Amino acid sequence: MNIKIEKLVKQFAKLPRVGTRAATRIVLNLLQDKTGRAESLATALLDAAKTIHPCSICGVLTDQDKCEYCCDITRQNGQLCIVRDLSDVVVLEKSGVFHGRYHVLGGNLSGVAGITPDDLNISSIPSRIISEQITEIIFALPNTVEGKTTQQYIISAINNPNVSFSELASGVPLGGDLDYIDDGTLTLAFWGRKKL
Repeated sequence: MNIKIEKLVKQFAKLPRVGTRAATRIVLNLLQDKTGRAESLATALLDAAKTIHPCSICGVLTDQDKCEYCCDITRQNGQLCIVRDLSDVVVLEKSGVFHGRYHVLGGNLSGVAGITPDDLNISSIPSRIISEQITEIIFALPNTVEGKTTQQYIISAINNPNVSFSELASGVPLGGDLDYIDDGTLTLAFWGRKKL
């Protein structure tokens, strides 16, 4: 295979859930397409890479200073949903089950991977509680050891008697990610969340 094509395949194969075979099909399809999709994709990707960045408040990706969720005054309902990454926001928004504000951590605490609180978007949560009058924090983190460890760390770091904590209830399997949960199960888990 051509060196340039191999280089492209390696880049696509680094994407989540894209193996070498799928990456090869994508690259070959794009390169053989005569409608200009490859150029359009390259232009859109380059533009996004230059202009998209995390929201200064919550960490959701945006091309503005504040994302659409932080700008939406109808979401000022006192609820803050803490998620691991942007894909969790996408899943929750698609389900339509949550209408408050988000806070994207950018991962979970992990001793094995060497991820500490300083590596995550945690330090701004206490100031958000005050400035946005947050009364409930909902944890929508993976049901894993790392997710539970992160959750407990945040609860202890906040130490605010005026804030209640809840987590998604049954329906989210142990070791499960939100990416793999259907909308109905996610809705039941969200509405059946339990106080911590």
